[in-house]
Amino acid sequence: MDKANPEKLRSRGILTGFLVALLLALLPVAVWLDLTNLGEAALRRQATDLNSLVSSVRSYYASNVVGRILSHSGQTRVIHNYETVPGAVPIPATLSLELGKVISEQQQNIIYRFVSDYPFKNRAPHQLDDFEKKALASLRANPDQKIEDATHSLFSDRVRLVVPVIMGTACVSCHNTHPESMKTDWKVGDVRGIQEVIIAQPIAANIFSFKYLLAYFALTAVCGVSFLAMQRRQSLQIMGMNKELEANNDFLASLSMKISRYISPQIYKSIFSGQKDVTIHTERKKLTIFFSDIQNFTATTERLQPEIITHLLNEYFTEMSAIALKHGGTIDKFIGDAMLIFFGDPETRGERLDAQACVHMAWDMQRRLTELNAKWRVEGVEQPFKTRMGINTGYCNVGNFGSADRMDYTIIGAEANLAARLQSIAEPGRIVVSYETFALVSDVIAAHPLPPITMKGISREVVPYAVDDLLDHSTDKGGVVIERMPGLDFYLDPSLVDAKEAERIRAILADALAALDKRKPAGA
Repeated sequence: MDKANPEKLRSRGILTGFLVALLLALLPVAVWLDLTNLGEAALRRQATDLNSLVSSVRSYYASNVVGRILSHSGQTRVIHNYETVPGAVPIPATLSLELGKVISEQQQNIIYRFVSDYPFKNRAPHQLDDFEKKALASLRANPDQKIEDATHSLFSDRVRLVVPVIMGTACVSCHNTHPESMKTDWKVGDVRGIQEVIIAQPIAANIFSFKYLLAYFALTAVCGVSFLAMQRRQSLQIMGMNKELEANNDFLASLSMKISRYISPQIYKSIFSGQKDVTIHTERKKLTIFFSDIQNFTATTERLQPEIITHLLNEYFTEMSAIALKHGGTIDKFIGDAMLIFFGDPETRGERLDAQACVHMAWDMQRRLTELNAKWRVEGVEQPFKTRMGINTGYCNVGNFGSADRMDYTIIGAEANLAARLQSIAEPGRIVVSYETFALVSDVIAAHPLPPITMKGISREVVPYAVDDLLDHSTDKGGVVIERMPGLDFYLDPSLVDAKEAERIRAILADALAALDKRKPAGA
């Protein structure tokens, strides 16, 4: 998918804004032009209709009035049946009737009617529709009004205008004495009939009067469709980018989860939160370092199958890592069967609390390993793991070591090596701490000193302390009895023992005490 250029998108936005402003500015211009065009068209149509009407009247007058008078040398008469009498001219009523026929023939959209409900006897009755009947009755009641009616349909509009035909003096005299008149009691001012003008206008004729507005709407529609198409295209691009970003986010989340398995959670969090840069950089900090190693692991691997060793070691590391993370330790690395963990970086709670957390962690690890050994014995492992642990507190260099292409977050320094040395002198299942650590945790542990040791790289004499027990209650032992020494590996959890097994345990302990009493003194 093509990447959208920000400059191109910005240009499109400016162009769109300019087009919208231009269209808004053109709207009043289009309306003004159409109003001007509409007025011009209406004036032109009125002029055309009036010219046609005048031409029709002039032609009728020339042929039926002037022409008849000029062609007859005798006396001119004004009668309704003028066509049968030479030199006669039509009366006004006849003139109106015949003009209506002429106008209707000449004008397709104009109808002129002169109708009455009292025609002469020799003429066909006038056909009046309901509107004309009602209009005639209304005008006889009130001649001083003008009646209009407008109707609309899908394709045309029609307007009907009705005015009264009022009897004058000459009309009354003629109609009251004429032998063919149906009514002989007319009075001046009476309404004899109606004069009606009907004008129809097709809708299509007015549509194109708004040609500028229609052109504006067409242009607006084109711009609108173009804008929608552009928005649709941008929407598809954004949707594609969102899908790509979602896929990348899923990939990165999966990748980060995989990477998190290879580094300590604290380091992972500090890197991905931006607290630390992935650059070669170290700091000198006071840390509490933990080192553990499984006793006689090489010999154990020779006794067991590789699959069993792999299973045991992975379960061991899983359980120990969970305890380390629980107490806030940073897992540096696994070195074969050994573990290196430190407290104080990248997160620290202070030297004393870091040291105490490390000791509590080591105690929980030994207790959990005892539980694992009991579980593994049930699974058929005769001689499970026994671990030695050493803890030291001192200054180390901590940070990223390596090259620009491959680096490792770890610690180096003599104090880290001292932690490894302390675990080497610890008895299996025991914890040995340096004096520097003991000074920080002496209020929470019971310990006894061991013979001083010296170590290459450390000028001072180191006094180790073997941890006997915890004095505080931050780690609840729950009645569990654990004791390890040469010739003894004892673990008892009363909460897991029922009444029947309790009697058997008592018997076993009694036999153990009896065996211990029978042991011959050394040198006997």
